[in-house]
Amino acid sequence: MQAKAMPLSSSVLVNRDELLDLVKEMRILVPDEIKQARFVVRDREELLAKARVRAEEIVETARAEQAQLTSEESVVAAAHDEAGRIVADAEDQAHRVRREADDYVDSRLEQLESVLRRASESMKQADESLESTVGQVSRGRRHIRGEEE
Repeated sequence: MQAKAMPLSSSVLVNRDELLDLVKEMRILVPDEIKQARFVVRDREELLAKARVRAEEIVETARAEQAQLTSEESVVAAAHDEAGRIVADAEDQAHRVRREADDYVDSRLEQLESVLRRASESMKQADESLESTVGQVSRGRRHIRGEEE
């Protein structure tokens, strides 16, 4: 937004439509970003909950298989080794699922942080522009009234 100096005056002219558009944009942008942040956090919680449930199912399945294999006398040693491998694989898979969920959420939060930083920067610039315009208007009024600066 640019303010134009008024001839023979220290006053400035601000385009009303530009100013209103800027204010409208700020009002729209900030609530959407807050909603998006809530969705990202909720998605993360849902992903983590699903990952935990899946990990527990995998571990339970592995334990059930381990119990079944070890109950048979002729294959006790082999079953014990295989069950240990299955449990280790299940735990590795559960850790991987958790890491992937955390990485996804971190990525989304990083994107949101970037958007929020840009919105904050835009709002700072608009605030600085408005402060400058208010200062110019104030100086113009003092000049018109014949007050010294």
